[in-house]
Amino acid sequence: MTTTLIWIAVALVAVGLYLSWTAGRLDRLHARIDAARAALDAQLLRRASVAQELATAGVLDPAASIVLYEAAHAARQAVEEQREVAESELSQALRAVFGEIQQVEAVREAPGGEEAAEELAQAVRRVPMARRFHNDAVRAARALRRHRKVRWFRLAGHAPFPMAFEMDDEPPVALADRAA
Repeated sequence: MTTTLIWIAVALVAVGLYLSWTAGRLDRLHARIDAARAALDAQLLRRASVAQELATAGVLDPAASIVLYEAAHAARQAVEEQREVAESELSQALRAVFGEIQQVEAVREAPGGEEAAEELAQAVRRVPMARRFHNDAVRAARALRRHRKVRWFRLAGHAPFPMAFEMDDEPPVALADRAA
């Protein structure tokens, strides 16, 4: 009888340790999602800021400046529910404005244009990487949260179900070539 109780206690301790380890792992994944989302937000803000700055610099033709400025402004001011759409529209505006290498060359020839073009190329290149890191963390957390043990023992607590950030982040060809 005593040995049976000891084995039951050992089994309960082992299960408790395993569940504690799983809960810690899930917590670390949620922290990774938060950090990746902050990095993604920073890169999206940087891209929108550089695009808005370039649109007001006077180096683009007026129509391109208006299109780029409005898309960048909308991306910076978007509420969370509309953020993916606004960022996708900024990507489309960047592709429309910088679809041709001549437009990038015109920016580079302006005073301070070389730095602006380089900064925009870097910002455009970093957004897909930041989004990929965020979505990979979300995918890992979702996979762990689907396990029965996580659901049955409510190891996720009250943390919201992680959502991927889906947007059009394809860079303009002229800037992508420049960023490489």
